[in-house]
Amino acid sequence: MKHYFASILLVALLSGCAAFPPSPLQAQLGPRPFYLMQELPEGELKERLQTCGSGPFYAHDFSIGHRGAALQFPEHTQESYEAAARMGAGIIECDVTFTADGELVCRHDQCDLHQTTDILLKPELAQKCSQPFMPAQGDKPASAQCCTSDISLAEFKTLCGKMDGFNPAAKTVEEFVQGTPGWRTDLYSQCGTVMSHKESVALFQQLGRKMTPELKAPQVVMPFTSAQMTQPYHREQNAQQLVDELRAAGVAPQDVWLQSFLWSDIQYWLSNEPEFGQQAVWLVEDYTAAGFNPQQPDTWLAELKRLKSAGLNIIAPPLWMLVRNEDDRIVPSGFAMAAKQAGLQIISWSLERSGPLHHGGGWYYQSIAEITRSDAVTLQLLHVLAQDVGVIGVFSDWPATTTFYANCML
Repeated sequence: MKHYFASILLVALLSGCAAFPPSPLQAQLGPRPFYLMQELPEGELKERLQTCGSGPFYAHDFSIGHRGAALQFPEHTQESYEAAARMGAGIIECDVTFTADGELVCRHDQCDLHQTTDILLKPELAQKCSQPFMPAQGDKPASAQCCTSDISLAEFKTLCGKMDGFNPAAKTVEEFVQGTPGWRTDLYSQCGTVMSHKESVALFQQLGRKMTPELKAPQVVMPFTSAQMTQPYHREQNAQQLVDELRAAGVAPQDVWLQSFLWSDIQYWLSNEPEFGQQAVWLVEDYTAAGFNPQQPDTWLAELKRLKSAGLNIIAPPLWMLVRNEDDRIVPSGFAMAAKQAGLQIISWSLERSGPLHHGGGWYYQSIAEITRSDAVTLQLLHVLAQDVGVIGVFSDWPATTTFYANCML
């Protein structure tokens, strides 16, 4: 009998399993969601997840690939995006910024190349960085600042993406770029393929996925000028260029969720590109940054209704703003309930970005830190966001987790 199964396996390997091609929408989750499920205490949530543990699992728009699958793959690289699609992310994010010659590229921050790529290991490009590498001295940490606007698109495309991080104690460039947190990995970080925004759109289309580009706030003075531009580059041009590239690729407005932390960007899209602006997502970092008084929650509803009347349909606060601790239970926050009452849809960010949760979870879990004592909180929080807050999607650095939950519970 074992010889029979061995022969079947050999045929499959030789044929590349051509007789059983995977569905582009079928997801491969790997072990992590099931590890998180086993961490849950006994109860209804665990029982319901266990009943669907054998799958099959499919891509779901509730599952949004945050920078791709950045928990283990270099963020905003082709490999990271493809991993997110395999794990069933129905929507994938390219954070969008610009180069010295005005081309759009996928990076989380305009000036993060020194910690997300190998630019400092390329002397001909490192010399173009806004701030060259400075070794650690005494109490002063090592530093550098390399921006996409320091180099051209062609130069950007020669870079290798790496895991986000740097070593503040570094004395050399080689030490500086070795800063991956211990709970991540460099297994897939040999040379991630960096991408322009146009390339990301083509890839997402090929993968059969929707997209949510975030227009990043500029880290340079606007309007931007460089020797490679014939005229100053304004923020409004930046916002329009993003939509123009989507339209040129034939992307339907209903398959795009434009994002920005800057309300002025949202206003621009609502006024100038209303088809795309209808699904524009206003990202909120915290109460004060977004203009909400944390000491006067009774004013939130009126402000959220004003945003809704201005045309906003979707708001995206971080995880912690949407929940609170009530008698050692995770429950919706006052802000979450006010947003719903104002008629806004809600997306949240970012799951699976905090490492092991047994010490409180850090920034993303600050409102429930007292009851965040194990990785089980990942699924418990997700359950409250989906069922009680009613979010329409959650960004995750490991989309298999959100795909698993969506397939089992939505």
